[in-house]
Amino acid sequence: MILRCTKKLLTLIGPRQLIDRPPDGEDWYANLLWLSGRKCLLLTHAATLFTVFEADVRAADLRDPGRLVTGLISRELRREELPADTFGSPDPAAVGLAKTADRSVLGCMNDMAFMCETVTTRSGGLAITDIADLNQTLRRNINSARGYQPPIELTAERLRATR
Repeated sequence: MILRCTKKLLTLIGPRQLIDRPPDGEDWYANLLWLSGRKCLLLTHAATLFTVFEADVRAADLRDPGRLVTGLISRELRREELPADTFGSPDPAAVGLAKTADRSVLGCMNDMAFMCETVTTRSGGLAITDIADLNQTLRRNINSARGYQPPIELTAERLRATR
């Protein structure tokens, strides 16, 4: 798995060997958000825009980004009642870091970040926001970058095509 990180996230993670490969639909993108003064992580699959939001990420959590990311993705796949291998093998040791490379994915992530901020503000703050509900909302939001199909539907189509 290639995890394409924004510069601010790479800075927080610290010096690492980065993979230099052209972007691929199987890549995951990661961005660091600050909501209510707290570090949050936003992950998005390039092809489907399946998104995972996690609040209260600590710098220590990012020392092993593979373990953190695969754990979060696995948790959200379980919540959606999808197979653990929907996006390939969830092997933390197989996660490589790279710089972001697809502006359309980044644009979608910016929209999702704004949605996260809006939802948490309207609910009265990050501390009382239902994060599971927010994640489900993100995956059911349509986006023009993928033909106005919700990420959860694109993920289901992907499963049908590979099974």
